[in-house]
Amino acid sequence: MRKRILLIFLTVFSAAVLMSGCKRNVGTPEDNAVVEETDETDENEGEENEGRIFGYSCSDMSNPFYETLKDSIRTSLEEQGDGILVKDPAGDAAAQVTQIREMIEAEVDAVFVCPVDWEEITPALEELEEADIPVINLDIEVKDTDLTDAFVGSDNHNAGYVCGENLTEKRPDGGRIVIVENPSVNSINERITGFEEAIANAGFEVVRRIDAGGDISAVKEEMKALFAQDMQIDAVMCGNDQMAEQVLAAAEESEGWDGLVYSVDGSPEIKSALTDPESPMEAAGAQSPINIGKTAVQVATAILNGDDYEKENYEDTFLINRDNVEMYGTDGWQ
Repeated sequence: MRKRILLIFLTVFSAAVLMSGCKRNVGTPEDNAVVEETDETDENEGEENEGRIFGYSCSDMSNPFYETLKDSIRTSLEEQGDGILVKDPAGDAAAQVTQIREMIEAEVDAVFVCPVDWEEITPALEELEEADIPVINLDIEVKDTDLTDAFVGSDNHNAGYVCGENLTEKRPDGGRIVIVENPSVNSINERITGFEEAIANAGFEVVRRIDAGGDISAVKEEMKALFAQDMQIDAVMCGNDQMAEQVLAAAEESEGWDGLVYSVDGSPEIKSALTDPESPMEAAGAQSPINIGKTAVQVATAILNGDDYEKENYEDTFLINRDNVEMYGTDGWQ
């Protein structure tokens, strides 16, 4: 209890300091141009109350998907009088383990976790289990699912599959494909698997695979090199929108390429590209971090209240292309 009181005090004190010297980020990722400069890697949100405190640790908060997911969770928690303690491992698996230990010390009531590495997160999950703190696994499934209480994510297989279906319609005679992926992330593997199943036996050949697991900016240089070779490339399938942005940048600098680009996410940036008739962006298998966040809070609350809940929860994914992008808008996530 003493740690809980200290955490609430630090939350209020930190908020007062930030309000005196920083602009608070609100709205969609496009609205959030101001970067809050702090010495800490965590973010305490909420007000002094008797509500619960939930930990939030997602792989890299520089990804707008996880920022939007956090905002959705925070909003749902605040509506029921609860608060959130955010930790950003910035893609560092060891840092994520350390930060989750700090959450245990802070005596959070439950933790939302999207692992940097699905296997290296295991020690932290074991310590959470020992501390009797429920774990709601988000987006990327951990390796040892017995150490989590529930999973909430997207139907990633379908997100890739609908992209492949669209490609077979646009290129009924088949063609040559480049796949940009990250084999260490199983959610991306599921998307790529769905895509390849959709184009199977339809005359397509995968001529190159690019691993974006290291420095994602390297994707742009690899694609520029392929374009410079004048290699026939009819389409590029990307495991997420950040990869697709690199491919689009390479295509813009190379000029003259008339292929198609597909990805999974449905971010504002990619939806904006779909409204540009000159862009090679063709479609995205869209997911909804907003709906994932709402479901995650419902599940976490049910666990803590001892109510019934589904252990596996998959939000619908669907295709956004040039024909329907206006329906979803380009100023935020769906």
